[in-house]
Amino acid sequence: MSIMVQDFQTYTVWRQAVVKALENYRSWVAQAGLTDAATSQRIARALARLADDKLSVAFVAEFSRGKSELINALFFADYGQRILPSAAGRTTMCPTELMYDAAYPPCIRLLPIETRASHMSTSDYREDPSAWTMLPLALDAGDEMSETFKQVSMTKFVTIAEAKRFGLYDETDPDIAATLDDAGMIEISLWRHAIINFPHPLLKQGLVILDTPGLNAIGTEPELTLNLIPSAHAVLFILAAETGVTKSDIEVWRTHIGPGSGRIVVLNKIDAMWDELKSEAENNSEIERQQASVAHMLAVDARQVFPVSAQKALVGKINGDMGLLEKSRLGALEAALFNEMIPAKQDIIRKQLADDINALVATQQGMLAARVRDIVEQLQELKSLRGKNKSVISHMMKRVEVEKKEFDASLFKLQGTRAVFARLSTELYTTLGMDIVQKDIEKVREAMEASRFATGMRGPVKDFFDQARANLDISAGKITEISAMMEIMYRKFAAEHGLTLAVPMAFSIDKYRRELDKIEDVYSKQFGTTTLLMTSRSSIMERFFDSIASRVRRTFRAANADVEAWLKVIMSPLEAQIRQHKDQLKHRLASIQRIHDASDSLETKISSFETSQHEVETVKARLTLLAGGVTSAMNVGARPREAVAA
Repeated sequence: MSIMVQDFQTYTVWRQAVVKALENYRSWVAQAGLTDAATSQRIARALARLADDKLSVAFVAEFSRGKSELINALFFADYGQRILPSAAGRTTMCPTELMYDAAYPPCIRLLPIETRASHMSTSDYREDPSAWTMLPLALDAGDEMSETFKQVSMTKFVTIAEAKRFGLYDETDPDIAATLDDAGMIEISLWRHAIINFPHPLLKQGLVILDTPGLNAIGTEPELTLNLIPSAHAVLFILAAETGVTKSDIEVWRTHIGPGSGRIVVLNKIDAMWDELKSEAENNSEIERQQASVAHMLAVDARQVFPVSAQKALVGKINGDMGLLEKSRLGALEAALFNEMIPAKQDIIRKQLADDINALVATQQGMLAARVRDIVEQLQELKSLRGKNKSVISHMMKRVEVEKKEFDASLFKLQGTRAVFARLSTELYTTLGMDIVQKDIEKVREAMEASRFATGMRGPVKDFFDQARANLDISAGKITEISAMMEIMYRKFAAEHGLTLAVPMAFSIDKYRRELDKIEDVYSKQFGTTTLLMTSRSSIMERFFDSIASRVRRTFRAANADVEAWLKVIMSPLEAQIRQHKDQLKHRLASIQRIHDASDSLETKISSFETSQHEVETVKARLTLLAGGVTSAMNVGARPREAVAA
């Protein structure tokens, strides 16, 4: 545990150092007058990304594979007892998240199974605290706390009609009859979802642990398939050492997990293969053969398969039996989990922050370059006045006045561009807005209610994805149109008035297209043609679409928020340069006027501008230093490029 805590503490210290460097940068650029709406937004988002950063680990397996015991062994052995319930048979009946949120006291929040009768996903209910049952955790009373944790194992018996209403009964399942009791009732979980708010050192530093029910629950609770498992930074797929890869295992691996970054296979319960009549070498050889077989079946490298005994590891940790702990092989799994997960997450954050910092520095260096240019121009004008009479100075005043009038005329034309910008922005929201998404969702629900068979639902759901994608494509076209118009305006002002303007901040909705593709891909895997023919109309697909609808709504909501933020800031650099140039023209005119009226010494003004030029150069150097400080903080502990690529 201490190694894991140390790894997380190092990660937390790294994040805090980057936050401090970024906050120093933000404070200084604000004092230097280098902040506009776009700059503030970018820095705020970077800080929010660091502050809200979470690392999630999902444990996925068929029941009785030892998921809960493995979680106990990895994270909770220091408490001297099992924290999560672990016994023969099924112990975790509902998806369970272990995390820490300082906004809540230590507690377990439970979402009633009855919420499955609504059209709302688990994610939707997260925004409604009143929907959850909250039970406090007695941290100083271990037995009492363990009893509270047993809520995740609680079940109840309901009628077949009620189970159907919750989407938990499929009459086409040949094994369903065996689950009924003598009264014809069926056993279901008491809760739909559990969130345990626990002040564990790792959880307090951002770790989120997801304990899933048996594999069959993955299909019946779409939130697991659509959101929780795909978004996990690491997924531990747990198998039993004696049985290896079963048919249900391979199906879930191929449909919901698959090989890739952050995927780790755990071959648990190797203690069942410790034959006392064989030598240790022979036992190890048997385990290695099973490890190779599992790797072959799942099409992964044997190094991604970790044989362990979670139960023996827990016993070894609690009793201080280092020999038993070493024999359990848990150390290799711990090292793989944290040595890969944390650096991989850091690499992602580094890339995002590097892009932000580069864009920020480019914008601010542009603003400083414009200031230097203005100062140099005024210096040249003033130096050219040395030894000149009042008529020459008067002529120069008129020239600056003409330049100012031309600039004011350009500003008037800019108002016309603003009108076009407003119209295009309004048109953009007609295809990206939430109203049209909700309308398309309701259309699919109506089609589902009208259809008597699951196969009849396939068309409306496909049309829904096609329409959502078409809406994004039309929105992308409007974004391109707005970007092109603004780029022309930027170039026009830069050419006509000598402004130093970078190309306006780009924006793309490609990531939302990819998100939509991922959602549809999960749907296609879950409900291929064969599955649809075998699925009853009633439950699973309708529940699945509820989660699809929820996730698509979140995708469009995020796109709306990003587009709105982009529209607010796309003109900011231009407006900042316009204000600066306008002030510069005003100051030039006033300066020449004072010299003309002999109210100011020419040499004094020249000296003043030379001092200003030096100050701006100092500011540029300080900007480079602070930006370098953020980059240095980000790159602490960075892996070599080839290691990242591997």
